Amino acid sequence: MARTSDRPNVIVFFTDQQRWDTTGVHGNPLELTPNFDRMAQHGTHAYHSFTCQPVCGPARSCLQTGLYATETGCHRNGIPLSSDLRTLAHHFRENDYTTGYIGKWHLYGRGVLGPVPESERGGYEYWLASNVLEFTSDAYHTVLYNNDNQPVTLPGYRVDAVTDAMIRYIDANQDDPFYLFTSYIEPHHQNHLDDYPPPDGYRERYTGRWIPPDLAALGGSTQQHIGGYYGMVKRLDEALGRVLDALKSLNLLDNTILLFTSDHGCHFKTRNAEYKRSCHESSIRTPTALHGADFNGGGQLQQLVSLVDLPPTLLDAAGIPVPGEMQGRSILPLTRGETEGWPEEVFVQVSESQVGRAVRTHRWKYGVTAPGGRGAPGAGSDVYVEEYLYDLQADPYELANLVGRESHQEVAAVMQERLLRRMVEAGETAPTIEAAPTEASGQRRVSPEEARA
Repeated sequence: MARTSDRPNVIVFFTDQQRWDTTGVHGNPLELTPNFDRMAQHGTHAYHSFTCQPVCGPARSCLQTGLYATETGCHRNGIPLSSDLRTLAHHFRENDYTTGYIGKWHLYGRGVLGPVPESERGGYEYWLASNVLEFTSDAYHTVLYNNDNQPVTLPGYRVDAVTDAMIRYIDANQDDPFYLFTSYIEPHHQNHLDDYPPPDGYRERYTGRWIPPDLAALGGSTQQHIGGYYGMVKRLDEALGRVLDALKSLNLLDNTILLFTSDHGCHFKTRNAEYKRSCHESSIRTPTALHGADFNGGGQLQQLVSLVDLPPTLLDAAGIPVPGEMQGRSILPLTRGETEGWPEEVFVQVSESQVGRAVRTHRWKYGVTAPGGRGAPGAGSDVYVEEYLYDLQADPYELANLVGRESHQEVAAVMQERLLRRMVEAGETAPTIEAAPTEASGQRRVSPEEARA
């Protein structure tokens, strides 16, 4: 049967808790991601890519809607995505795409592990998913739920089981434009084990090898877990290669937009008592690349890109008007060199474990937290306290906190101004921010030009 439309297919290959520096194009020396690296080099690589919410459920709500989590209402795990919100699936369906979802959903409700009612599936037609996949499956025991909410047990290592389902969907829907969102649980830890179970034999390949500088300096659970984590990343990249091969064999590769990204990173219990929920680079920076259609040859983008920018990007690339309510912006113009007006910073919210906010420019990172720590109520606060300021040019792994230093008062003032502006733009009320205690800093002074870098 001949294909009935030239419109591109759209596939999202979504990993969970994957650091940006697991990839070769970001300097990892272990050759974990040759397929991602090739995809990034041939397509468009968002070199500076960040989540807007370093928590599973909230980040997913942002990627489905193009809204910040304070707007979706899903500012913490366990808050269902409102059926009143329009998702990518709704927009693609309205433009005659078939839609499918495979894998982890995590947008239904707290305590709901597996089946998701049709009314809570975000408008997706084909469904093979589990609300919280890490609790209904294990490395070699994958259970998803179909359109009728019947359990489906899939054979093989979990990454391979999900990928098999993904390829079956592509093959069955190749004649008409489709939008498929596939959400892996890897390389997230397996909760009931507090471990990162890779395929058999993969942990041994990477244990005791290269460790990112922040983890080497801060320790945490790195030595215990990094081998398994890297093994999971390796298998994900092999799965990506299988998907690319399937698209090529079906003559769909160049007319399929493939987005690879992750919900957040992983800091291995170095920044708090678990793996994420902080605004440090290790929690918020992710690997992101797009391939196919207008993204081929897009090059390495140097602008700062947020997760909230990806939904409008996919719609724009598919020729679908971007809804005015979306709070991100399409990166497609950046691939054409159209950079005027692109923000100089990314904005990050977190409302679980801590209530915090941060802005990051190419050089500076500035973060604040609400008083009360883990017990702080609500999605936001009327009052925040300065928590950190990092010079990412001199200290890319954020090991030297400069907040309160006399030498960096002007930087803090500029970054606070940026943060307040971005909070208001995201729909929040401008809060009061209390300054950190002042510390002497010798002869060092930051110039006004440096402060605005």
